[in-house]
Amino acid sequence: MTIVGLDDTDSRERGMCTTYAAHEVAERLESAGFPVERVLLVRLNPAAPHKTRGNAALAIHTDANPDRAFDAARDVVSAAAEVDDPNTQPGVVVAPDDGAPASEFAWNAVHDLLDLEDALALADDLDYRHEGWRGGRGRIGALAAIGSWRAFPDWTYERISYRRPDRWGTPREFSHESVFTAADAGYPAVWDTVDRGEGEAVCVPHTPGPVLHGIRGDSPEAVREVSEPIESEPVHAARTFVTNQGTDVHLRDAPLSEIEDGGAYRVAGTVASDPETRRGGHVFVTLEDGGETLSCAAFEPTKRFRDRVRALRPGDRVLACGEVSDGTLKLEKLRVDALVSVERVTPTCPDCGNRMKSAGRDQGYRCRDCDTTAPGKVERPLRRDLAPGWYEVPPCARRHVAKPLVRGGFDAPTHPEG
Repeated sequence: MTIVGLDDTDSRERGMCTTYAAHEVAERLESAGFPVERVLLVRLNPAAPHKTRGNAALAIHTDANPDRAFDAARDVVSAAAEVDDPNTQPGVVVAPDDGAPASEFAWNAVHDLLDLEDALALADDLDYRHEGWRGGRGRIGALAAIGSWRAFPDWTYERISYRRPDRWGTPREFSHESVFTAADAGYPAVWDTVDRGEGEAVCVPHTPGPVLHGIRGDSPEAVREVSEPIESEPVHAARTFVTNQGTDVHLRDAPLSEIEDGGAYRVAGTVASDPETRRGGHVFVTLEDGGETLSCAAFEPTKRFRDRVRALRPGDRVLACGEVSDGTLKLEKLRVDALVSVERVTPTCPDCGNRMKSAGRDQGYRCRDCDTTAPGKVERPLRRDLAPGWYEVPPCARRHVAKPLVRGGFDAPTHPEG
């Protein structure tokens, strides 16, 4: 087997998409008579500072000899990469094996921030051919993509349809209704196609690149069946990718004392503060465990998920999931483990029903009209708008790598966002 790794051919401002570059490499190899077994779309650490939106790297598994594969990848990247953007630093790495020697590097690339020097040293030690443009930082992701097939246990699929090149950068033409109809027919095996709460076709990007729409799901047959009936402008090309999207592979279990910027975690704690809605509609809450505290945030783009966070109360036990940046965990999903069921309130007078007043420091409460007393606050049942279980951000705010609740396999009841 030969594996071709690609990364960082796209630009936030100028467009392009590394999945399209990988598709072109695969197409060249197939046209030359070299079978392509699979093309991987691998999402790496979402906290990487130099990433474009999804931090994707690609790997093509082929029977082509390494030299032929390297030449095809180099030619495609040289022609297609948006190197006029100074932040775009493409990289190609080719391995003459199954990628197992790079599997640990792939695992680390999803969970940590890696250096180019380390990637090049490993590639050289393994005798992997590589080339970079404008510094070639993309070789980090390219090498990680090569090792990913041996690194990750859970895989899903995405069917990506591409636009004709003459349409790149123009508004996409598609039937909104047909997208929702197809999404309803494929759900739940196909997910994150639309956001029903926001009325948004999530599968259709807003970037100037070549992607027309991308359909994600649990099987290649399911994503194709949803993709094909969508009514749109002409489809120039399409390919089904094997991907680690929707798997939560980026999350690590850790206590609050071990949380660091640049990683994504599952952390357990007790709610230590009333949720606070700040300017811009962002909702913050503090967790505490073992004397350590962590600020967690549901930012405005998470829309209705913020109401779940606002419903938390001090004393609730939760498991929070998300990337940590600037000391704050950006919430992706939340497991509610235990809810406070009572609150302590000022007692009311049993004779007149009025609320009592403080009788002084450490002297309880007294009704000024009836002269009745109470030794302190009393417990009152607390009505909660939450139930135990998992909650998630809506599809319009979901990270590519985050696992939707509808996929199942969670350890508590789920409350999916459709």
